[in-house]
Amino acid sequence: METRSIMIVGVGGQGSLLASRLLGNVLLAQGYDVKVSEVHGMSQRGGSVVTYVKYGDKVYSPVIEKGEADAVISFELLEAARCLPYLKKGGKLITSTQQIDPMPVITGAAQYPENLTEKLAAAGVELTAVDALTLAEQAGTSKASNVVLMGVLAAKTDFPEELWQNALEQCVPAKFLELNKKAFELGKSAAK
Repeated sequence: METRSIMIVGVGGQGSLLASRLLGNVLLAQGYDVKVSEVHGMSQRGGSVVTYVKYGDKVYSPVIEKGEADAVISFELLEAARCLPYLKKGGKLITSTQQIDPMPVITGAAQYPENLTEKLAAAGVELTAVDALTLAEQAGTSKASNVVLMGVLAAKTDFPEELWQNALEQCVPAKFLELNKKAFELGKSAAK
């Protein structure tokens, strides 16, 4: 199998670490060689966080270059637009419609771009945009939007359901497991 690449992007505090662990767990259970690498911006101050996940028969480097990603999963709309150049032609873009103002917008030096979802849809990629924040709140906490998006990814890929459930059980603390399972199911439903 040729190597496949998935980028998980967002801003600090949105849970990209858990998302990459869930995905990595599923891929390892499928028997793939998996490499994961994180690139932090000012993640603790709301800056960009990018995680590269590469998998296949043999993976030598986790780094994903522009035009290489089979999929980008974005926890925030502007981050989806920023990482669009990394997607392959016809790649999958799964994004939350949540908007978090970056520092230039907060300070008044810039404006948050308008109509981003429409612009992304016109970019020639397979776009799935969901209100992950609202779905996470329905599950019980706004912090589960990362798991909502993993549910969307699960619906868009053919990895067995039981592997996702096992990954949730292995990666999520027991006291938050049911809530995250609900968030995951809401994401799967939203993707259809």
